[in-house]
Amino acid sequence: MRSNPASTPSAVARALRALASDVATWRKLRGLTQAQLADRAGVSRDTIARLERGDGGVGIGTLLRALRALGVLDSVARALDPYETDVGRLRSDERLPRRVRPRDLTGQGDA
Repeated sequence: MRSNPASTPSAVARALRALASDVATWRKLRGLTQAQLADRAGVSRDTIARLERGDGGVGIGTLLRALRALGVLDSVARALDPYETDVGRLRSDERLPRRVRPRDLTGQGDA
């Protein structure tokens, strides 16, 4: 991995490993080699290998290209849709602000 493992939160490291494993599993379920997936995604085989190792330095665009080549991009996009969650559905009638300003979390306010 390019990034310093000590600086990566453990939850993020776990998610990277799980995502890497899932990409490798989807590739194998599709009967593709790393080279074939790389060709379909328009990246190098080494990049696919890094992705499947959970290298946090692989760009999100590359990940999305690989997911598209595996035929699962739409599923991932739906999984991230905020209106598919309970909170999103409950607040769907609210108008979202154009900007979100930091809140005073100290409780002291502007005195």
